[in-house]
Amino acid sequence: MATARKVKKKAVKKVPARKKAARKKKGTKKATKSNAVQRLPKRSEVPVVDRWDLKSLFTGDKAWETAFKKWDKQIDGYKKYQGKLAKSAATLAACLQFDSDFDRAGERLAYYAHLKTAEDSTNGTYQTMMGRYMSVASRAAQAASFIRPEILSIPATKLKKFMANKAMEPWRLAVDRLTRYKPHTLSEGEEKLLAMQIEMAQTSSHTYDQLHDSDMKFDVIRDDKGNQVELGHGTFGKFMESPKRSVRANAYEKYYGKFSDVQHTMAATLSGSIQKDIYYARARNYESALEKALFADRVPTDVYNNLISTVGDNLKALHKYYRLRNRVLKLKKFSLYDQYVSLLPKARMTHTWDEAVEVVLESLKPLGAEYGRTLKRGLTGRWCDRYPNQGKSSGAFSAGSFDGDPFILMNFKPEVLNDVFTLTHEAGHSMHSYYSSKTQPFQYYNYTIFVAEVASTFNEQLLTRHLLSQVTNKTQRAMLINREIDNIRGTIYRQTMFSEFEQLTHALAEQGQPLTIDAFKKIYGELLRKYLGPTLDIDDFALLECLRIPHFYRAFYVYKYATGMSAAIALCRRVTEGGEKELADYLNFLTTGCSKYPLELLKDAGVDMTKPAPIAAAMEYFSELVDELGKLI
Repeated sequence: MATARKVKKKAVKKVPARKKAARKKKGTKKATKSNAVQRLPKRSEVPVVDRWDLKSLFTGDKAWETAFKKWDKQIDGYKKYQGKLAKSAATLAACLQFDSDFDRAGERLAYYAHLKTAEDSTNGTYQTMMGRYMSVASRAAQAASFIRPEILSIPATKLKKFMANKAMEPWRLAVDRLTRYKPHTLSEGEEKLLAMQIEMAQTSSHTYDQLHDSDMKFDVIRDDKGNQVELGHGTFGKFMESPKRSVRANAYEKYYGKFSDVQHTMAATLSGSIQKDIYYARARNYESALEKALFADRVPTDVYNNLISTVGDNLKALHKYYRLRNRVLKLKKFSLYDQYVSLLPKARMTHTWDEAVEVVLESLKPLGAEYGRTLKRGLTGRWCDRYPNQGKSSGAFSAGSFDGDPFILMNFKPEVLNDVFTLTHEAGHSMHSYYSSKTQPFQYYNYTIFVAEVASTFNEQLLTRHLLSQVTNKTQRAMLINREIDNIRGTIYRQTMFSEFEQLTHALAEQGQPLTIDAFKKIYGELLRKYLGPTLDIDDFALLECLRIPHFYRAFYVYKYATGMSAAIALCRRVTEGGEKELADYLNFLTTGCSKYPLELLKDAGVDMTKPAPIAAAMEYFSELVDELGKLI
């Protein structure tokens, strides 16, 4: 069973950050657009109302410390069950309940430490706190490592009798899922050795996180208005949206120049992560790292391969869109830094935080009054950490746990329309967590990423529909359609390209080929040509993009973003064009957690992801949008 629960961290769009110009100081030269350096505030300077309130997890560090010490001492509780699980159904049920309770307490500790670290990655206190949690979680995993092999060693006839006992009723699904792993479970001693490696196995991803989030420092450069702005992961996206190509090119070169300086280190880190995946797959008797990654969700590798092939068969519309961008931007050569600049620079839709919350809630009215009331309480309250600060995690994520509020990390900027979409996206995750934790027991509440991306992108679909219904001028309609095109491009096409990169790099390593920086560049360059088409001019920096994608250090889950959005498009149409049953099916889906396997949950909600139809339909929708945009601009 899982004693070291992974914290859900859904990094979505890498959104930029912006701050007010530096204030004038007494006795100094007045700040001007040319010399005012815009820097992010320290965490201590962020108003309390703009921060999340973690009291639903712990009232503070002292309370966390008390709970942590208590949790640490409970590890010895596993000893009384070791070697006794075949004794009776009551003993087995008691052990599973103890393990679940221990896991639940650990989840609460992990989420608090994780969220405090996300506030400011340079704060050593919370880095230490997270490290202490991981250390104890590793020891707990070792102490609990007997559970799986002991259960699997119980004779089938005897285990069947146990399962019929009332005491085992809450655990029947869990045990059924566990027994699927029998061909992939080792002896007790071997399981203990693997459990001892948990902390060590995180080295590649931790190295990437520290190098990427803490150690990489960037220059101060001028934006399109002449202001000096600190370049970084949070502001890079904003520079890529600049209407001045010289600004985009400068930011692109300065940003990727830092990656170029450490490219061999990052390639070695990524290679280490891939080798780790292969090691565990082989140690547990899987045919490939991909099969191992899909096994938990009971997703056939055909689903993964089907996504890549279906999207690959529908790249003409994507190439057409890049030709359209090239024409509208009047470029001789289309570069990677030309992907995100607006085709309609004069179109504007700005929202304060309160306005963003209001429009999100209005767009979600098709989901009913209860959904709206609950979400309003969270967004107007303190579920969200709203704005950027120094050391804060970039992008956005939802962190919904069983005992705490479903928190949302944002880096919200009023002038960026995509941030409103990011807010409703993360709200979709959080409401999924809210309903699942209220409806399911702990062992079945924690939904998988495969279905999580449905709830989030479903909300984005509703927001798009709502905003399109409100606009009255051609320019704003074109802007919203362009945004929807870019959303599908980023979530289906781009994530599928990432999925193919993961598939190819793992396959190369499984064949015994070395994963050098040149190998990574070659594979990524070929994929850029395939997906972005002949319009793109691929420079040396473009090939380094594969080193900065955090998902690659936690492989084989980005495909779920693509399948999730395809499912969301289908389900949104089903709900908005259907009646009470279709809405009830979807709302019920939000309450189901992991009480069934993801493909079953989606089929109950009304979409079959084992078939190519939902993906093909999303591709057709994309093609229609590109055609309409071409007519509008």
